[in-house]
Amino acid sequence: MIKIVFSFLCFALLQVTAQAAEVNVYSSRHYASDDDLYAAFTQVTGIKVNRIEAKDEELVERLRAEGKRSPADVLILADAARLQAAQDAGLLARVDSTILQTRIPAQFREQNQHWFGFSVRARVIAYDPYLVSEEQAKHYETLAASSMKGRVCVRSGAHPYNLSLLSAMIVNEGEAKATAWAKGVADNVARKPKGGDTDQIRAIAAGDCAIGLTNTYYYLRLVNSDKPEDEKVVDRVKIAFPDMGGKGTHVNISGGGMVTYAPHPTEALKLLEFLATDEAQGYFADGNNEFPVVAGVKVSNDALNGVASFKADTLNAGAIGALRNTAAQIMDKVGWK
Repeated sequence: MIKIVFSFLCFALLQVTAQAAEVNVYSSRHYASDDDLYAAFTQVTGIKVNRIEAKDEELVERLRAEGKRSPADVLILADAARLQAAQDAGLLARVDSTILQTRIPAQFREQNQHWFGFSVRARVIAYDPYLVSEEQAKHYETLAASSMKGRVCVRSGAHPYNLSLLSAMIVNEGEAKATAWAKGVADNVARKPKGGDTDQIRAIAAGDCAIGLTNTYYYLRLVNSDKPEDEKVVDRVKIAFPDMGGKGTHVNISGGGMVTYAPHPTEALKLLEFLATDEAQGYFADGNNEFPVVAGVKVSNDALNGVASFKADTLNAGAIGALRNTAAQIMDKVGWK
């Protein structure tokens, strides 16, 4: 009888251990390379990753609705403004990790350690070199210049990538200048803002417009593609790293943090720390053409290495996120829908 009871207790303990060796991730990232990233984490730690993917705002609203009942351990979002919004809503816990504080530069993490950037993307200008000079493309102001009337393709002004760019302009150049710039872009559009960054690049190649905005990794995907139609786009469209008031090119992050009521906090911390390892940083860079957030990581992506020497704005990602509402109000005011 004692043996039976002991065996039952051992079995129950094993079941609890097995159930605990998992981490639940809510992620707005939809990249195939992330499958390999999480598989590598499981191989290293033995912790199973359960992932739910949706848009940034959908995940934030889901966490709000679930509250303390949420199964989520880690929230991964593709923009500093969205991460800051999640923090402001009380959805992210403070994480005390020497590894994360040491590995991730202060520029790319929230000052009180509620969220951390794990990859960097630059907001650059895509242009047709037959219609726009390289010198023109090196300035964000060109998008708002009167000479670009009817020649600009952009995605919605409500999208986080554009809101974060405008937020950076507010910090670096003042609200008045940022507002004038946003109005100039809205007045210069060749068509109603629509689609994603890749759609803007393709529109330039098709001759629908001459210039637009894109995150670097969208363009580099086309560079690394072996599809004939993508090769034609890259042959026609180039990118430039614009300077913002002498401070460099605006950069943003994809990052994450631990959910406030995470049921598996130990496993959540292990995942966050894993994302800052050289191995994980390599997946971001080689798998999805994103710049590593950790300095000195060896990258084998030739296309990424080829553009990695640009001057990046050193503005803290948290400062960008804090102005998201002001940026949204400006976009609304100037009609950049």
